[in-house]
Amino acid sequence: QVQLVESGGGLVQAGGSLRLSCAASVRLFRRYAMGWFRQAPGREREFVAAIIWSGGSTYYADSVKGRFTISRDVAKNTVYLQMNSLKPEDTAVYYCAGAPLGWSRVEDYDYWGQGTQVTVSS
Repeated sequence: QVQLVESGGGLVQAGGSLRLSCAASVRLFRRYAMGWFRQAPGREREFVAAIIWSGGSTYYADSVKGRFTISRDVAKNTVYLQMNSLKPEDTAVYYCAGAPLGWSRVEDYDYWGQGTQVTVSS
């Protein structure tokens, strides 16, 4: 059983930066994808970014390309989401998740963290 614990959310002004962290309780399998999703009030959970644990290939939603960077520290079983140039529309609860296969859909992910709130003020 994989447990994921997020940290790093908070309140920031538009144009600011935050870094989210997600620590996994166990060593992740090589083919695993680790992803970040977000969910704003009244909206569906949406894909933000993903990284393949082995090799480090990364994928981003169009809305965050060029502003967000996903990375991982294999030794620490931790994935990060560096968020720069934040906009009010980035406000949401951000979730870390793990997928044994696939990476782009909510349905691909078996394990989810508890979520961390990110609020961007205008």
